[in-house]
Amino acid sequence: MTGPSGTRAYTVRVADDLADREACFAVRKEVFVGEQGVPEDLEYDALDAGAVHVLAVGEDGVPLGTGRLLFGEAAAARTDGDLSVGSLGRLAVTREARGLGVGAALVRAIEEAARARGLAAVDLHAQTHALGFYERLGYAAYGPEFPDAGIAHRSMRRSL
Repeated sequence: MTGPSGTRAYTVRVADDLADREACFAVRKEVFVGEQGVPEDLEYDALDAGAVHVLAVGEDGVPLGTGRLLFGEAAAARTDGDLSVGSLGRLAVTREARGLGVGAALVRAIEEAARARGLAAVDLHAQTHALGFYERLGYAAYGPEFPDAGIAHRSMRRSL
């Protein structure tokens, strides 16, 4: 894949080995902890172990972005107990990769992982500055704004 400008190629894959997972966590640390000031103890949680993680990597092997899918009981608390809905979260794209389409490619990969598990929809908690990004990908906001790690969020959902 290449970004809109065609200047940088990347691939997106399920992070299915330890090195890929460590790369996912490194991107999250850079973006959420480093850039946004999210406390590290809030960024990583017990749900990481059972989640599907996706990773975007440049052709040079440098990690560019990540995201995760929670499903089943792990997602139930975030989706009002609906086991047919997955929860997309921890979507992060490194500063140098923003604007290349990496975020959209990660969302689509998470949606494919959700479909593969028979899920009917994907929910997410979007930082309010990112609402437009998710709306362009077919997500609709619902419910009131709420804080998460000191950052304003809204719930969003897309049927698959």
